[in-house]
Amino acid sequence: MKNLGSKEIASVAIQLAITSDRQQEKRMQAEFLKMGIRTAAVDYGGEFINSMMKIVERSVVSAKREGVIGDTHVEEGAIAGATREALSQIMSKAMGLNVGGKIGIARYNDHISVAIFFGIGLLHLNEVAIGLGHRVV
Repeated sequence: MKNLGSKEIASVAIQLAITSDRQQEKRMQAEFLKMGIRTAAVDYGGEFINSMMKIVERSVVSAKREGVIGDTHVEEGAIAGATREALSQIMSKAMGLNVGGKIGIARYNDHISVAIFFGIGLLHLNEVAIGLGHRVV
């Protein structure tokens, strides 16, 4: 197997974030695990500004639950930092609006990526955005 880098792991996180249902998500996670890539995904929805810390917390909890990271401050901080980076990339579109979508997390060796795919807006008048963060642990 070739050595996977930050670009490939970011792509995996994005692929997980855009899955349409839980079954597709679980199938993809099983395939990625065969390649040695640990993954997690979590749905989220709510008002953006008031939810930023909840989104970070859900990312960390999900990554720990799925075995993407251990219980160390360094690994938790890597997920939190990558999630905050991803959020900052969609902040200008989401400020003051509701968001809903999925967070995809992928790790291979020391590369960790977090992708956030959200619909942003009101009712059916949504904008769509992806934010992406990467850290090395």
